[in-house]
Amino acid sequence: MTAKTETKLTMADLLAEHEDAFKTLEIGDSIEGTIVSLSRNGVWLDLGGYGSGLVVGAEALDGDTGIGATMTANVLDPEFEGGYAILSMKRASKEKAWGLLSKMSKDKEVVTVSPIDANKGGLLVELEGVRGFLPVSQLSTEKYPRVSDKDEIQTRLSELIGKPMEVIVLDADERENKLIFSEKAAHKSEINAVLGKYAIGDKVSGRVTGVVDYGIFVNVDGVEGLVHISEISWERIEDPSKIFKVGDAVDAEIIGMENDRFSLSVKRLTEDPWAEAAKSFAVGDVVEGEVTRVTPFGAFVRIHDNIEALVHISELSENHVANPGEVVEVAKKYKFAILSIDKGTHKIALSLKKAGGANAKPKAEKKEAVILSPAKEPELDSSVEPQNDEVVAKKPAKKAVKKPAKVAETEETKAK
Repeated sequence: MTAKTETKLTMADLLAEHEDAFKTLEIGDSIEGTIVSLSRNGVWLDLGGYGSGLVVGAEALDGDTGIGATMTANVLDPEFEGGYAILSMKRASKEKAWGLLSKMSKDKEVVTVSPIDANKGGLLVELEGVRGFLPVSQLSTEKYPRVSDKDEIQTRLSELIGKPMEVIVLDADERENKLIFSEKAAHKSEINAVLGKYAIGDKVSGRVTGVVDYGIFVNVDGVEGLVHISEISWERIEDPSKIFKVGDAVDAEIIGMENDRFSLSVKRLTEDPWAEAAKSFAVGDVVEGEVTRVTPFGAFVRIHDNIEALVHISELSENHVANPGEVVEVAKKYKFAILSIDKGTHKIALSLKKAGGANAKPKAEKKEAVILSPAKEPELDSSVEPQNDEVVAKKPAKKAVKKPAKVAETEETKAK
């Protein structure tokens, strides 16, 4: 005969088995329900085991209000006076929107948006009902406002309001309410494709998109390139705007590729006049040059139409020089010895003191004359006549007579 084994259920087992029946709603919970009724108060939902809920007033306008349809809402009040829950569809929609935005950011999905406003820092953009920001630094090459004045930047950005542009979501953080867009990143694959077509040393053609104090920006096949002011010309350039204007066609050589843009040089497409002129000079030569600038550390000297060399303060004179202006003057010519020639950096070092000549001495400083007082004469006895020989003779004679007199008197006393 087989014995029957009975299984006893504990209270914990019963609670676990019917866990759903004991669940309660909490503020902020997201819950799905079926629309069962529409009224002036809002939309009534059947929440299953949680009872019923009401999406009140304007809160119901954002969703599908057809009877029998399902919708997701957030709990504002889990148990109102009548025993039903007060729900919000707007909060549920916002939560859903942040979820979509977060996914877009991870997937690097390209979407089309139209800016709704602009300020000096960038553009305001709205996506999935959430407002975000597109910084000016994240604009594409064509739209970036290459101007220095902040008011002009905002004017340029305002022209983009309402115009469609392709962007990706760089960052979507619901907790910090931060949503950042990038147009530049949306075209990264295209930029990489263009960069892959070229190599350092290649000649390219483009158009000037911006002129700033430190150089010019050039669009090369949709990729941004910078020609630094030092790479515009072999001659010294003070103001790039005097040479280039926005829209000018430019030929340049690629000297670098980094940060998704080209580094370009215009001057390297032409012969280097400095290198050509430097061929006529050698270390040790004594040359004549005109001082063009005097600085605290020395002086610059033009020794050729295309060459400006430097004479350091330590090479101005054999003597200590505190101020180079004490030795040389602007617009004057002097003889200099060439100390070194660096063709790579276009630098020639000169020496004034090694060239010899009086011009290597610093200007003499004016010194005030010092008047010395004559030695004080010894005072003489007023009773003695002003005859120097007699005075000098009388003094030692007086002392010589006194001593024997005293001695003689002593001897006489002893004899007595």
